[in-house]
Amino acid sequence: MKLTVEQIHVELGHRPILSDVTLEAQPGHIVGLIGPNGSGKSTLLRTVYRSLRPHRGVVRVDGDDVWGLTARTAARRTAAVLQDTGGSPAGMCVTEIVALGRTPHHGLIGRDGAEDHRAVDEALDLCGIRHMAERDVTCLSGGERQRVLLARALAQRPRLLVLDELTNHLDVRARFELLDLIRATGITTLAVLHDLDLAARLCDQLVALDAGQVVAAGPVLDVLTPGLLREVFGVAATADRHADGVVRVTYAAQPLAAEAAAEERSGQSAIEERSGQSAAEERGRRSAAEVR
Repeated sequence: MKLTVEQIHVELGHRPILSDVTLEAQPGHIVGLIGPNGSGKSTLLRTVYRSLRPHRGVVRVDGDDVWGLTARTAARRTAAVLQDTGGSPAGMCVTEIVALGRTPHHGLIGRDGAEDHRAVDEALDLCGIRHMAERDVTCLSGGERQRVLLARALAQRPRLLVLDELTNHLDVRARFELLDLIRATGITTLAVLHDLDLAARLCDQLVALDAGQVVAAGPVLDVLTPGLLREVFGVAATADRHADGVVRVTYAAQPLAAEAAAEERSGQSAIEERSGQSAAEERGRRSAAEVR
C-alpha cells in the first residue's frame, strides 16, 4: 500500500501549521517524521488518519483521497496508534480492547464472527500478549499497554499504520521490542519519533519537518547530516552506519549552547583585548606628544 501526501497546507487559528508538505511512503516501507517540537509532525499525522481536514492538498491511500472515502472505509485501510495516556476504561480486559479494532468491519448491529476472532487472536500472538489476554488493561505497565494498543490497530487488518510517539515514556528494552514488532508487521508505516537513534534504527526513509515545512527527505543517512542536525535540532552530531548495519547518531561532548556561549566569551575577550590595545596605543601617543 502506498501513501502519498501532496502539497498539504493546514492553518489553526489563522496561523499556518503546515505549508505545502509533500511526502511518499512506498509499500511496506517505514517512513519516520522527525523535527523539533512544534514543527507540525502530529498535525501532519492527523491529516493522514483523517482526523483533521487540510485547507489545501490531498492525502492518498491506495491512490484514493482519504476525504473521498467514508470514515468506515478509511478506518479499514488506516490504523492509528497514538501516545498512551493511561486513559483506557477500567474493567476492560486486553482481549476486549484489542477486539475494538474490528469495529470498522462491522455494520450498525454487527457482531463478532469467525474472521474477527481470527484477527484478534493473530494480533495477540504477534504482539506477544496472549498470556495477559484476560488482564484488566489498567493494571498493565506502560510498555504492555502500548503493545495492547498496537495489537488493537493490527486487529483492524490495516494497510497503513500511523504511529505518534509510540515509544514515548518506555524503557529501553520496551522501545526496542516495539520497534521489532512494527518492523515484523510488514505494513506501510508513517511514524513520529523524537529519538533520532530509534528513528535511524527503525526507518527506511526520514522526513524532517521544521516550522511546518519539509526541510529534508530521503534515506536515513541522506537526512541525518551534521548540517541538518545543527540547523534543525540545534545539536553537534554525526550519523554513521556501523559494522552491524545499524545507523547510530553520535553527539558531541559539548552542546551547541555551550559552544555558542564559549564563542560569545571568546568574541567578548577579543573585543576587550582590542579595546585594551587601543587604549594603550592612545596613552603612548599622548606621552610622545608631551615629550615633544
